[in-house]
Amino acid sequence: MSKKKSFEDRLNKAKELLEKLKDPELTISESMKLYKEGKREIDEATKLLEKAELELEELNRETLS
Repeated sequence: MSKKKSFEDRLNKAKELLEKLKDPELTISESMKLYKEGKREIDEATKLLEKAELELEELNRETLS
């Protein structure tokens, strides 16, 4: 069973992929593959961030009640 990647892990992976995309020797196909993978990482990181924000809002509501 693999552990879920954290927000930070996903963000770091996206940054790593961005660095790879800067390589002028990449083919269009390789670039597209890296781009799609990076987009997935960013999308998943965004979901994690949104989930954390919702949890924080819920905690704040409970505290203020």
